[in-house]
Amino acid sequence: MDLVLDLRRRAQLFAGGGDWWELQVRHGCASRRTALIICDMWDQHWSAGATGRVAALAPRINDVAHQLRGAGALIIHAPSETIDFYHDHPARTRLADLPRTNPPQPLTLADPPLPIDDSDDGSDTGETKPYAVWQRQHPAIEIANDDAISDDGNEIYSLLKAEDIQTVIMVGVHTNMCVLNRSFGIKNLVRWRINTLVVRDLTDTMYNPAMAPYVSHDQGTELVVEHIEKYWCPTTSKASILANF
Repeated sequence: MDLVLDLRRRAQLFAGGGDWWELQVRHGCASRRTALIICDMWDQHWSAGATGRVAALAPRINDVAHQLRGAGALIIHAPSETIDFYHDHPARTRLADLPRTNPPQPLTLADPPLPIDDSDDGSDTGETKPYAVWQRQHPAIEIANDDAISDDGNEIYSLLKAEDIQTVIMVGVHTNMCVLNRSFGIKNLVRWRINTLVVRDLTDTMYNPAMAPYVSHDQGTELVVEHIEKYWCPTTSKASILANF
């Protein structure tokens, strides 16, 4: 089936003018040439605030994955640093014999600084020392045998090419960190010329309102989403995806 998505991007009408305009576009893509990447939706996080928000996001992401899977889209689970947990899962073992395809020479693109200060690692519940507490992906997100599990950018790129994927939909956390910067994250996908978009209400930031620009956590997430819309890729919404079903 064809998916029709409402995409949002931001642009300057006049170079250097300073004013950014919100642009809305209806875009079609074939579901069987679409992949959903679920980024770092761990079972636990070192920040209690992040753990709670991930737990709230997980069932909503699962709803979208379920519908896209049924339409023939490829679902890629990317819970970084927990892949050994899934070493014998069919969604992991399917990649054992995957032919490797080297990504192209990456595009040279501007990479302006984020509009939030996350230099304190972004916990808004008092924790200050990051550590790896995660063991697996959040159990509220189903992993089907025909899905894929990987946290390696080159491996995921090879899979996208092998499956003739043309559009990647990114969900998960955290938008200002892993979603943008993982080896399979938005920056690399865009630089590799893969049509990429993020679901703006199925993500979250690591941002502490005690840091600049001193706005609420949700407003910090919105600022990062706007930054992505300006410099990296369009966004869509959960409702826009589910309207196709």
